[in-house]
This record gives sequence, C-alpha cells and structure tokens, in this order.
Amino acid sequence: MSDSSILVIDVGTSGLRAAVVRPDTTIDALHYRSFPPTTPFAGLVEFDATEMARLVIEVAQLALRDAGPVAGVGITNQRASTIVWDRHSGQPIGPGIGWQDLRTVGECIMAKHEHGLSLAPNQSATKARWLLENHASDRNLDDLCVGTIDSWIVWNLSGDQRLHVTDHSNAGVTGLATVHHGPARWNERVCDLMKLPVSCLPTMVDSSGPVGHATVLEGSPLITGLAGDQQASLMGQSCVRPGMAKCTFGTGGMFDLFTGHEPPAAPERTDHGTFPIVAWSRGGELSWGSEAIMLSAGSAVEWLQTDMGLVQNPAETHDIASTCESTDGVYFVPALLGLATPSWDYGARGGLFGVTRGTTRAHVVRAVLEGVAHRGADLLEAATAEHPELTVDEVRVDGGMSRNPTFVQALADATGRPVSVSPVTEATTLGAAYLAGLAVGTWSGLDDIDRAWRPVASIEPRPAFDRPAERARWAEAVTRVAGWIPDLSSLDF
Repeated sequence: MSDSSILVIDVGTSGLRAAVVRPDTTIDALHYRSFPPTTPFAGLVEFDATEMARLVIEVAQLALRDAGPVAGVGITNQRASTIVWDRHSGQPIGPGIGWQDLRTVGECIMAKHEHGLSLAPNQSATKARWLLENHASDRNLDDLCVGTIDSWIVWNLSGDQRLHVTDHSNAGVTGLATVHHGPARWNERVCDLMKLPVSCLPTMVDSSGPVGHATVLEGSPLITGLAGDQQASLMGQSCVRPGMAKCTFGTGGMFDLFTGHEPPAAPERTDHGTFPIVAWSRGGELSWGSEAIMLSAGSAVEWLQTDMGLVQNPAETHDIASTCESTDGVYFVPALLGLATPSWDYGARGGLFGVTRGTTRAHVVRAVLEGVAHRGADLLEAATAEHPELTVDEVRVDGGMSRNPTFVQALADATGRPVSVSPVTEATTLGAAYLAGLAVGTWSGLDDIDRAWRPVASIEPRPAFDRPAERARWAEAVTRVAGWIPDLSSLDF
C-alpha cells in the first residue's frame, strides 16, 4: 500500500484507538482498547497515564504491522486532561486528572474573585496546580514536565528524544496560554498565580507540521499532526471555510463553527455562551473557531436505557420513536448535568413536560431525541449570534447519535438547515490524518480536504415542521428547568 498513508492515534475519554488512513480517506488496520477513567470519589476523574501510554504504543504497533509503512503520524486527544511527570525518569508523579474532574472548582472560584481570572475546572491550569501541590512538595519543579494528553503521548513515542510539545489547539484550552493576540505564548501571570514554572510546560508547535520521530514505533515514522479532539473533528468533516460547522453528538454535544484567520477580541467565554478556540495552526498561522457545548446528549439516551429501562440499547430509540409521528406535546430538556451554552446554568436540571394519561413510551423516547436536537439548535443559534457575519448553510454531524435517523431529522427540523452525516462515526480520526498528511504531501492543501467530504446522508428540514412555534415552545420548557438548584446556578467561572 501507499507509503503516503497516515497513522492516527486517537485518545478519547473512555477508550483509545490507532488506525491507518489511506490517501483516498479509507481507514485500515483499526485497533481499539477500552480505557475508561476511574472515579475514586464523586467529582474526581482520574486515569493511569503509564497504562495509557503502554496501550497507545500497543495499538499503534498493531496498526503498523497490519497496514505497513506510513509517511506520518497524527495524534488527536481528549482536551485539557492533565499529567505531570519526571523529565528524567519519565514516570508520572501522580494520577492523570481527566478533563471532567471537578476537584478544583473552589480554586476556579477563588481565581475569579481574587484575581479576575476566568478559569474553569475543565481546563488544565488548576489541575496542574493541584498535582504539584499534592505530589511535588519535595521536588525540584524544574525537573518536572506538565502536559496534556498530546504532550504525554509524544513524549512516550519519541523515546530518548524526550520531546515535550503541544499544539496550539490543545494549548489554547489549558487556561495557561495567550494565543488570541501576538505570538502564542504561555501566560506568565497565570503561571505565577498557579505556582507553575513556565519551564515545566511544553513547547508550542503547529497542529500540522513536523514535530519529531516516533522512535519507539517500527520505522520511526515522523509525527506531523497534533490536535484536540473537537478541532480534529472539525477538520475531519472538512469544515475548512468560514461558516462551515459541525456538531459531535457523543456523551455530550460539541458544536464548532470555523471562523477563519481573524483572532477573537478576547479569549474568554462570550455573552452568547460560546468560546473562541484555535481550530488548528499551519506554517505559524492560527485558524480560529467558535465552540458551543451541551453537557448531555448521548447520556440522555443512556438514561433511557440504563436508568429508566425504556429501551434495551441506543439503536432501539429510532425504531421506538418511529412508531409515533410526534411527541404529542411532550418536551424533554436534557439538562441532566445542567445547561451549558448559552446560559451556563450548572443548577438547571432535566425536565419532562406535557405528559398526559395518553403519553406512551414512544412519546417519551421521541421527546428525548428531539430534546437533544433542540439543544443542538440552541448551540447553532448561539454561535451564529456571536458571528452574524457568517452564514451557516448546513450542519455536519458525527458521533454515536449521528447514526440515528429520527434524531438527524429532528436536528434538521430544529436548526432549519440540512444536516449532513459524516462517513465515519468518529471524524477525529480523519481530521488528525488530514493535519498530519498536509505536512507530508498526502493532501496538497485545504482544497483537497474540502473536496474529500462525502457524507453518507444529507437530510433536509421537513416543510410541514412549524419551526417558530416549536422553538418558542422549547424555549418555554428551558425556562422551567433553569435555576433548579440555586447554589449551583450561582456558580460562574
């Protein structure tokens, strides 16, 4: 097979995989390992970084054994999960802390009130501080490396080179970097307040470009692509022109709008509840996006299955929902963990409204799917309100729920736009391959990536769907769940 193929390593929240992507975008030699985090106490999310590295090398070697030589390696990863390790031994000094971990909520509140810093518990800054305070009290901090998953994986793949790097898409969501104006750099004020020496942090490199050789792998292929998972998904769904947008529906939902090369005015969360992100970087130039978030998407379907016993598996929701033409006035707000974009109300809770004696299982199942779709429309509206200069003509989708026809149709109806379904459920793999392949000539430029988009389906909104009325009714349902737990609703990061 062609030696212009790309090995992709994709480290997700609950598992990791390696595969080889061919120049025609087909995916070969996929190997997967389950790797869920642990939760020793409520709110704590940890993982064994040493075992993660071992499994990554294992699946990467298997993929290369099956598929043959490659021209480059692309890495994509869960963002903001944090590891601290000894730069001499390569051993972590404590557990890896997952991005969902909430142990530093108090520190984030103090940073806002005392120093005016907008740090969230799902960023790396306070996680790194916690690890240093609790596991490095007797160490010389200059002997330590602090990094996100991409940094850790590159360190382990590079063997004796001991490369300590991160790309701009990952650095930009740590809370430790200044990337929105001037040259990208680590923010010394934030690092000082976190008692984190800049010397511990990785060197920032392009998302697409040569990094160093993966010397622990057969053939020592060159690492040429790094990206956070949502940025890789954006690239993987060929959203490379301003106004192109995708939404990934996994456990939660992540809407990303590509906005171009103009940096945001500020790095903080906007008035519309969205975040500016670095989409990727090439040749020293940063490209940007706008991100909107829902906390419960696929988890609402899991609730139907695991907790309510209304379905036996997620795929069954389509068949059950298809037995009724509508919810018959039933609305479900998937705020099981609160509402993120646009309101960021951590105290909101899920709600089921309009239930009557005639409400059936099918109505409830359909209401859950439509509720997630309405939340997707909320994210789209927030991002486009933040960027009124851009026109979003369609929404591209990946993730597990993108395979549910009832849900995809509901999303088209709620957004009022065509919905195109990614050819692969996890578009992160393609995106990491594109970024790595652009650096070695597998693809010559973004025009090639644009032309590579081949959705498996494109669903139009139904003409009979009364979108203004349905969206207004939905907005009323959302107001009913807001502020359900006032103490949590008062939190602001």
